[in-house]
Amino acid sequence: MAKEIIYLTAEGYKKLKDELDHMRSVERPAISAAIAEARDKGDLSENAEYDAAREAQGLLEMKIAKLEDTLSNARIIDESKIDKSKVQILSKVTLLNHNNGREVVYTIVSENEANLREGKLAIGTPIAKALLGKKTGDVVEVTVPAGVLKFEIKDISI
Repeated sequence: MAKEIIYLTAEGYKKLKDELDHMRSVERPAISAAIAEARDKGDLSENAEYDAAREAQGLLEMKIAKLEDTLSNARIIDESKIDKSKVQILSKVTLLNHNNGREVVYTIVSENEANLREGKLAIGTPIAKALLGKKTGDVVEVTVPAGVLKFEIKDISI
C-alpha cells in the first residue's frame, strides 16, 4: 500500500518536528519516571498509578509513531513555484461572500495545518475544493451543511 504524501509549508513542518522533539525529550522521560515511581510503591497487580502511567505511555508512543509517519511522508511546498493566477494550496484568497456582503480571507493549507481561527482552511473542505483552480473574478457556489454559499474571488496571493 502506497503511503499518502502530505504537503506542508516549511512552517508547518517545523511545528510538527518541534512537537515530536518535545514528546521524545520531555514527555517520554516524564512518563518513564512516573512508571518507575509507581513501580517502587509495591504490588503492581493493584497499583492504579502504575496502570495509568503505562496507559499514558502507550498513548504517547502511538502519537509519536503517528507524527514520525506524517513527517516521513511530508513534502515541503516551495512557495516560489506556486502559480499566483489561480487558487491552489498555499494561496491566500480574498472572497466576497454574496450571502452576507462580507469579505473573508482564507489561506488554503494541508489538513495538518488547518486552523479556522487563523484563517487557514484545509484543502479537503467543501469551500477549498470549490475554489481550487479558480481565478480572480470567478464566482463560486458551495454547498455546505448550512446551505448554499456564493463567493466571488476578489484577490489571490501567496
